[in-house]
Amino acid sequence: MIRIGCMMVLGMISSLVEAREYSFSDAHLHYVDFFQESDGMEVLLEKMQAARIDHVMLSGIPVAKKWDEDEPKRPRYYAGDDANAYWYSATDVWIAHAYKNLPADKQRHFHPFLSGFNPTDKNADAHIRRMLELDPGLWQGIGEIFTRHDDLTALIHGEAARANNEALARVFHLAAEYDLPVMLHSNITSKRERNPLYLPEIEESLRNHPHVRFIWAHAGTSMELHRHQVKLKFLYDNLQRMLEQYPNLYIDLSWTLLQPYLLDKNGQPDPKWVKLVSDYPKRFMLGSDVVGHFDSLEETMQGFVPFLDALPEDVARRVARDNFLEILPRNPKLQ
Repeated sequence: MIRIGCMMVLGMISSLVEAREYSFSDAHLHYVDFFQESDGMEVLLEKMQAARIDHVMLSGIPVAKKWDEDEPKRPRYYAGDDANAYWYSATDVWIAHAYKNLPADKQRHFHPFLSGFNPTDKNADAHIRRMLELDPGLWQGIGEIFTRHDDLTALIHGEAARANNEALARVFHLAAEYDLPVMLHSNITSKRERNPLYLPEIEESLRNHPHVRFIWAHAGTSMELHRHQVKLKFLYDNLQRMLEQYPNLYIDLSWTLLQPYLLDKNGQPDPKWVKLVSDYPKRFMLGSDVVGHFDSLEETMQGFVPFLDALPEDVARRVARDNFLEILPRNPKLQ
């Protein structure tokens, strides 16, 4: 009995010693919400420290939600009522301002992405070039670019943005010229279609722009899609094929992928997804996808720990932190 008890204690101690602690990069964070408001940099820094987040992709929101004349209450989210949203370039002003006001030792933890442009406008690349020239070296990526985006697409004035339209092709050529990664939101399907309806749009972009490092925001999933379809049965096979076919494709494992994909309904890692991430250890990264408010940062990033713990340790640490840093422009000062 004593021997068994000692062995149990030793096993518990061993488990504690082997328990992993992770440092994170948040590869998908919006500093402002759909009303261009934010908790602010002081709160963000505090929440990053609590969540052990070393690096953050810092982006705005490329649209603003209108408070319509006929709405008696100010909406809290873009889906709060039927009022339109509109493309809003000043979002990048807030990002640049927040970044520039940080001391140099804090700036190194932030990686600003430029997002404030209309992706259906063939003038967009000219606007982006002006922004890059206005602040040389500040912008480290482009995005999140909103294309197929649930009900938000229907609320935005003008034509629906597509990943493969001519305006974005011009933006992607510019991204290659400046060696900037691109984060792209492109739903893999619509709410009702149980097939990868919109997948050809992003595949065309991957195929036509092989020198651009594309981060596919939550692999084309969304909470709205899950409300209608619970789980996209065609997602895994298509993702596996695409990772093999397109070496310039990277996946943002933000919260809409956590369940029901990475973890099952009991919170256990799905062996298929563990294998997929292990087979492509440099192609996945974590993102919170928080929108202007940062109280949930620690809880969100910790939610990935059961999945990370199921990966080989070197892979887990790459996914948790390093993969995001490796797709940034090749400037050692950024890291």
